[in-house]
Amino acid sequence: MMNSWLKSAAIITKNEKWIPGGVVSLNRKSEPNICFSKGKGSRVWDIEGNEYIDYQAGFAAAFLGHNDPDVNAAVLASINDDSVLMGAGPTDLEGRFAELFCNSVPTAEKLQITTTGSEATYHAIRIARAVTGRDHVIIMQGGYNGWHNDVAGNVISDLKDIGGRVSPGEYPFDSLSAGIPEEHKSLIHVVNYNDLESIQYITKRYPVACLILEPVLQNIGIVKPESGYLEGLRKLADETGFLLIFDEVKTGFRHALGGYQSVCGVTPDLSTFGKAIANGYPMGVIAGKAKYMDYFVHPDKEKRVLIAGTFNAHPLTTIAAIATLKKLSSSEYSVYQHVEKLGLALENGLNDILSKYDKPFYVARQGSAFCVYFMDHAPKDFHDIALHNDAAFDKTYRHRLIEQGIFNFPLPFKQGSISFAHSMADIEETLEKNKKVLSALFNR
Repeated sequence: MMNSWLKSAAIITKNEKWIPGGVVSLNRKSEPNICFSKGKGSRVWDIEGNEYIDYQAGFAAAFLGHNDPDVNAAVLASINDDSVLMGAGPTDLEGRFAELFCNSVPTAEKLQITTTGSEATYHAIRIARAVTGRDHVIIMQGGYNGWHNDVAGNVISDLKDIGGRVSPGEYPFDSLSAGIPEEHKSLIHVVNYNDLESIQYITKRYPVACLILEPVLQNIGIVKPESGYLEGLRKLADETGFLLIFDEVKTGFRHALGGYQSVCGVTPDLSTFGKAIANGYPMGVIAGKAKYMDYFVHPDKEKRVLIAGTFNAHPLTTIAAIATLKKLSSSEYSVYQHVEKLGLALENGLNDILSKYDKPFYVARQGSAFCVYFMDHAPKDFHDIALHNDAAFDKTYRHRLIEQGIFNFPLPFKQGSISFAHSMADIEETLEKNKKVLSALFNR
């Protein structure tokens, strides 16, 4: 059992001299703060030498597993071939990737490449405003779409800041950051997921350019769309003229080669991707209907949308993405069948273990992504989780699993991610550790 991470604490303290908070992305901070030194496949090791079965996977980015040998081999070959970042002219790599991507995601007619998912969502909203001539944006309470002003709010809110459930209506903009102008906040409208009535309410009152959402909310666990919800969004977008944007930075390529949109059968106007697209190498993609994507090259300067970035389609990242998509689409590996088998085994095992205790629970899963809630039903939206999930028990449960060498982010209702590198033996060990932890928690 692990119960102290002294070397990790020393790293944080040392870093704080030069880095505010000691971490370059502050949403990585947690308790415990563990400094990981290496990863291979389904396993990671911290600087104390402790080994873990990993379900964090870079916030779901390492879908093939850490340091996948095929992706690494492609990147190393590119380095040995003297690949170059010129910042001038087109590259063959970006064209090869674009063709492979658009053949994988049937709803994507054209794409552009960014370095992060946040940049992709930023550009998607810009396009929507250019296309519609409107400024207002609808986002989801409990969704996360990046760090920029349009979307930096209302992820895991305190109910005293946003109030109780409202429908029809909207919630206050619960900012994640200082420095966002009040005038800008007034353009953003927050509603609960699975609530079509509130979207109708807002579109009748404001000129809405777009609605952006994760088609499955995966920053508060796994919250699935109710029957007809995504279809209802498509209908409202068509009727009222806003663009429907699916943020598939987490769902894309993890749930299907065509993204979750290929699972649900609903075609958005624009989509954003990242994380698993290059198995953790830094890439974002904005894709969608050509008539909207072509606003990047609109002949009218007043309507043209800027996209720029020295590191967009960096050769090492792009070759990693090509290798990732090739492996995901290969019948030789059967990636999606493998992770579905593991996901089902984990779901069934957790249900069997947890049912032995007098504690409400619900195991939510979409393919390789999962979350254990300590409530007695599938979550509908953020308020449902905030009101019913036992967050204190959830946190303790996660901490005890980490002490047993099973790592998932130690924050209540955060998603767990199975990778292609996980084995059935990993799942069985995870279930055995769950038995041990829960037996101790319930003194049985």
